[in-house]
Formats: sequence, C-alpha cells, structure tokens
Amino acid sequence: MQPLIKLNGVSKAFTLHLRGGMKLDVVDDVGFEVMPGECVVLGGPSGSGKSSLLKIVYGNYRCDHGSVLVRDGDDYVDVATAEPRRMIALRRDVMGYVSQFLRVIPRVSTIDVVASAGRDSGLSPEVAQARAGELLSRLNVPERLWDLPPATFSGGEQQRVNIARGFIADLPVLLLDEPTASLDATNRAVVVELIEARKKAGTAIIGIFHDEDVRDRVASRVVDVTRFAAKAA
Repeated sequence: MQPLIKLNGVSKAFTLHLRGGMKLDVVDDVGFEVMPGECVVLGGPSGSGKSSLLKIVYGNYRCDHGSVLVRDGDDYVDVATAEPRRMIALRRDVMGYVSQFLRVIPRVSTIDVVASAGRDSGLSPEVAQARAGELLSRLNVPERLWDLPPATFSGGEQQRVNIARGFIADLPVLLLDEPTASLDATNRAVVVELIEARKKAGTAIIGIFHDEDVRDRVASRVVDVTRFAAKAA
C-alpha cells in the first residue's frame, strides 16, 4: 500500500510588503505521509502554521521549498509545481476540502450549492441531488431552508452546508480545516461519523480540530506542527 499524500521538506514564509519586505517564517522542513484510511491531525497552538500547511497541500499557498505529492491514479502530482489546469483537475478528481468559511455564488440555493460540488466531481445530476439532500438532512439543515441561499444562514448552518459540500463526492483525499468549530454536540457527532465512514472507505484525511474530543475520536495519529517551527536566523 502506498501513501496518498507525501510532504517532503516543505517550508513556507510570507513576505510582508507593507513592512518593507520583512519575511515571516511559518514552517520549515515539514515531512510526513498519509496512508489510505488514515486521519492525520495537525496539532499545535494557534499561529503554529496548521491552516497554512493545509492550504499548501490544497495549493492555495505555494511552498517555498520542498514537495507536496498527491497520488492521482498511478502517478504523484507535486502540488508545489503543478500547472493551474493540473490543479483544477486534481481538486475535481482527487482532493476534497472543507474550509472554515463558506464561499459560494450569491443567490444560489443551498441544495444546488451542495449538489454542484458533486456534479463537478463526476456524479450524475440525479445522484448529486439525492446525495445533497441526504447530507443536508443528516447534518440537520431543515428542508424548508434548502431552496434559500446559504448566505442568509447562521454561522453554524453555513458550516454544515460547507461540510455537506466537502463530503458529497467519494474522493480519495480529504482536507478538513476546523470543520466542527461552530457546531453543537449533535452535529459534531454527525461529522465524526462521516469521517469514520471515509476512513473505512480508504480516504486519506488531514484535519485540524479545535475540539479535543473530536480530535481524539477521529485521529489515527497527530503531527505536532511546532516540531517544524521555522528556526530564527
């Protein structure tokens, strides 16, 4: 069995142009692998670089050094150097992502927001619509809200829509950035069940969890990001 994700020597610093080009080091020489069926949790205090590292894996941030290899079929794609078209295909066919915030086209209904993520990943319109309804129901989003745009929802409701979008397609890699941060205990339990089901299906997951109980229940192992803190010059 081969890993689905491999990070090798990943380093990242931000350039603060409003501070005269000052460099803000984030992480240095990060290396770990994620096997099918594993949920690797990124640990460490706020500001240690967990979300930045997750965004590097997804390709939202470029790393300065190292490689981020994501398995696509028989090949590995290096996210650090992949062309934009290759990244679009990788996100469509391989990597799901649940961010901390829901960003969608205004005035699109909730059911269509979720179903469109499934269609984009290759599900038929009928299957995508059915799965969207199942996930929204399971995440306790009332059916009377499905035809409304999620911009009108509370923070917790928007996050449940965000989770439904991330889980609708059966992709081999899933990245989770604080998916349960704004949820009550009932819906946190639903997310734990969804994660466990994905692990059993062989999905490789990297996650960040503020809630210690959720983290302890889903983590195959924890990677302490403070181990990779950039060293002062």
